[in-house]
Amino acid sequence: MTRRRQRGVRIDGWLVIDKPEGTTSTEVVNVVKRLTKAEKAGHGGTLDPIATGVLPVALGEATKTVQYVMEAPKRYRFTVRFGIATDTDDREGRVIAESDRRPTDEEIRALLPRFVGEIGQLPPRYSAIKVAGERAYNLARRGEEVELKPRRVVIHSFELVGRPDPDHAVFEVVCGKGAYVRALARDLGEALGCYGHIKSLRRLAVGPFTIEDAISLEALEEIVRNETLPQVLIPVARALAGIPALAVTEPQALRLRSGQTVRISPALLPPEAREGDTLAVRRGDEVVALARLEDSLLRPVRVFRPKASRMPKGAIDVDYR
Repeated sequence: MTRRRQRGVRIDGWLVIDKPEGTTSTEVVNVVKRLTKAEKAGHGGTLDPIATGVLPVALGEATKTVQYVMEAPKRYRFTVRFGIATDTDDREGRVIAESDRRPTDEEIRALLPRFVGEIGQLPPRYSAIKVAGERAYNLARRGEEVELKPRRVVIHSFELVGRPDPDHAVFEVVCGKGAYVRALARDLGEALGCYGHIKSLRRLAVGPFTIEDAISLEALEEIVRNETLPQVLIPVARALAGIPALAVTEPQALRLRSGQTVRISPALLPPEAREGDTLAVRRGDEVVALARLEDSLLRPVRVFRPKASRMPKGAIDVDYR
């Protein structure tokens, strides 16, 4: 007799985990899912195993908003070790070049504007980019040639914030989707003529989620044990803070959730809404749908389950405020 697989608990919202060093983002998501028993979970942007800091984890209906978090700007603080280049562009790699030269603070600051704005960046050989259907890091680990092409990425800001000693410098960067901090460290070191790699890396923010929102996995375990998860669960709508929001009536909400279009008077649209935009449609405090605006019609792209009036035993809900 086949044993029926037990469904998880319905939990809708975001948790921001302070990812510990030495774990992968997927491992963190698996721990969160095990602790909370959530029926569905995913993360809003991979962190390297050596990195720590903000890892937004989406639960339940929040998984439908992951793409908006993935595309949001990210802020990092990291330490570069000058004088050594590695094949991974971080401290865990094999040393491939060394230099006795050490740059001054003035030399570093003079070069930073070169890396701000839309720039071309060659991703690290050890990256998750797929080459002929396989991850680049898998090819690199097998010693195979990895041919990656430069990509256009956006660096919003790049600042020197500390200089502990001549061998090290601490930076903060705000960057767009697809940018690699390891590549920034590598390219800055090469431009300074001294080489460089990442010694430590901490993510401080991903879009609307910041390090102030973050909790450790140990804290999450205690929170679940004390049945206080709703106190740290962040509303689904937080991930949609960067797109226009529109309030609708209950009948309109029902139509959208049924996959039907809804006609909207232009006078009711938010001032920033433009033809072709995706809007966050809400009914009261609740997210109803993500809908595209076309000829004064709202066409649902993703719909959200209504908040359960009767939650199953052990389920956790949160207000969409």
